[in-house]
Amino acid sequence: MEMVDKLLEKHGEEKITKWFHQVCKLEAISWAFLFSAMIWIRYDPDGLLPIIYIATIGNIHGLFFTLYLLLILPARKIYKWDDEDFVFALISAFFPFATIWIEIKYARFDRED
Repeated sequence: MEMVDKLLEKHGEEKITKWFHQVCKLEAISWAFLFSAMIWIRYDPDGLLPIIYIATIGNIHGLFFTLYLLLILPARKIYKWDDEDFVFALISAFFPFATIWIEIKYARFDRED
């Protein structure tokens, strides 16, 4: 947790929460583009453009997925999540559009415990 403390000390809670909210949204948007890429490749499996598109979108989604997983550690400390909330937020990264739900319901300071 020393890494989290250094990150919070360097950038501050306000900036980290802003990043977390943005990454939650961008990860969900990249899911939508990834689905469109999967549909396109299904109907044109031999085309070059669908393959380039899915490779590009897949890498972008992987970036936002990784950023979400990295930012969830300081978010846990900032929002004072217990173990159950943290595990739920962690598992939600693996389900389409679930990061939006985390951003709306869990990533709030006025949340009832």
